[in-house]
Amino acid sequence: MTLTNAQADATSEDGGAPFSPVIVETLLQVFGKAARAHQLYLPNNPVYHRALVQLRAAFVPLWAETDQLVLAVSETELRWEGRAVMHESSKAESLPWLFYKDGVRELTLLPGVEEEELIRLLDLLQRVRRSGPEDDDLLTLMWEQDFLFLRYRAVQLATDEDVPAASETPGLEPGAPGQVTVSDDSSGAAESNVVEMKDFDSAVYFLDDKDIEYLRDAMKVEYEQDLRRNIICMLYDLFQTEPAPSARDEVAEVLDQLILHLLAAGDFPAVALALREAPIAIEGARDLQDAQRDRLRSVADRLSGAETLGQLLQSLDDAPDPPPQADLDELFAALQPGTLSVVLSWLGKLRSGALRASLERAATRLAASNTTELVRLIDSANREVVLEAIKRAGDLKTAAAVPTLGKQLGAADAAVRIAAALALSDIGSAGAMQQLERGVEDEDREVRIAAVRALGSRGHRAALPRVNAAIKSRGFRDADLTEKMVYFETYGLLAGAGGVEQLEAVLNARTMFGGKREDAETRACAALALGKIGTPAAFDALRPAAADKEIMVRNAVAKAMRGSAA
Repeated sequence: MTLTNAQADATSEDGGAPFSPVIVETLLQVFGKAARAHQLYLPNNPVYHRALVQLRAAFVPLWAETDQLVLAVSETELRWEGRAVMHESSKAESLPWLFYKDGVRELTLLPGVEEEELIRLLDLLQRVRRSGPEDDDLLTLMWEQDFLFLRYRAVQLATDEDVPAASETPGLEPGAPGQVTVSDDSSGAAESNVVEMKDFDSAVYFLDDKDIEYLRDAMKVEYEQDLRRNIICMLYDLFQTEPAPSARDEVAEVLDQLILHLLAAGDFPAVALALREAPIAIEGARDLQDAQRDRLRSVADRLSGAETLGQLLQSLDDAPDPPPQADLDELFAALQPGTLSVVLSWLGKLRSGALRASLERAATRLAASNTTELVRLIDSANREVVLEAIKRAGDLKTAAAVPTLGKQLGAADAAVRIAAALALSDIGSAGAMQQLERGVEDEDREVRIAAVRALGSRGHRAALPRVNAAIKSRGFRDADLTEKMVYFETYGLLAGAGGVEQLEAVLNARTMFGGKREDAETRACAALALGKIGTPAAFDALRPAAADKEIMVRNAVAKAMRGSAA
């Protein structure tokens, strides 16, 4: 069964729901497991009994929040309060499809349904799975049960054509009651008590088209059934219910070998299922010894090992036909947080775009769930890991990474300093801006531009003295036009009305250092900075330069006036 991928974040995204959707999603997940146990095990089996106990327990938090649960039914989903709380894309084994195909469009569960009526409902679902075309549908079976705590709303589906009367069928004559018509044997052969196979060559017993189609569909469903997933679930059920150490050790060994086989076969969804179910089995097993817990945990951690994961990624990247994107996403979603360094180190090596996209999503998920590891990797000795970790910290706006990112602003590698400046800009907190002030005087142009632009866009006025000092420095004359524009515009944003006098002097008066006027590039940048200020005093400072002999200055003044007017 597949629930919505937003389950982990439901508590923060429940919107207008009366209570957390996690309660409903968990209940439906347990219901699906109970339906599977009802299908696979007899009522006296401990696994079946445990599934029913867990199902009844899942109703306790629900009834603490509400007195009824209303679920809308579609072909592949059960929806509550307008959101999908169960999604199963495969119609063959889909619980929503079992209800939908027979006309059920809404289910309402009331307190008390978990005591007896749910078991009767599981019986009905099992009967419907095995029913033939002539058997009653689910709606009829539910009506016969006369449920008290389970209500449903249904629609009228199209019915079969009426059976034609005998008089409407050529060659069919109704006989009198009790009349039996016996055909004469024209051959006159003597009656024999011996039955021969040739006597049935012209028998009327045959399969019509509807029967053949039913058998064909049933065989298709049977052959398309994912037996590997059933085997994995049964193995974990055995691990939980069999307390004997030898049995649990054997199950762990079988699972270990099975995961390797599934990896070699490319069945990544089944591998992901095996890895996801391992912690659940460890938590649910009773009287579990430490050795058994470590044994099963080692099975779950197999894929997360650096060597195993590296070999897997290498083989996937070398494969001429990469697996489907959905399979890769499901596999990488099962990776443990400790694999973050391995994942980050491989991102820059992969040639396959689809594989890289899936691994990037996994890296973001792992980084979000393990902030401490992410911060540690920012200070790693591996350059590729550092760059990827810095990028994830910026994307996730990880405030805990600010001190480490500030430390990387002093790194010898300019690429690392640029990445750190961009990440601090994305985080945008007061602490991040304070760290970015150091980038104003960095020796690398790209670092300076990234830092100054971020300080201006965030309005960090504490950086104004540093920006002003950089503009007044003699080395600033050698900066290119782009850098000058960034510094002057940031100065205008941070200084506000207090910077008009200095900018007017640069634009219209003699140079700050005496002698001739500033060059045209510097004066044009000052005009753009006045446009950023946009006060009446700034407009007054711009107007005298509107007819300047330098076309660059005139264009900058016109642009500043237009931008201010807009």
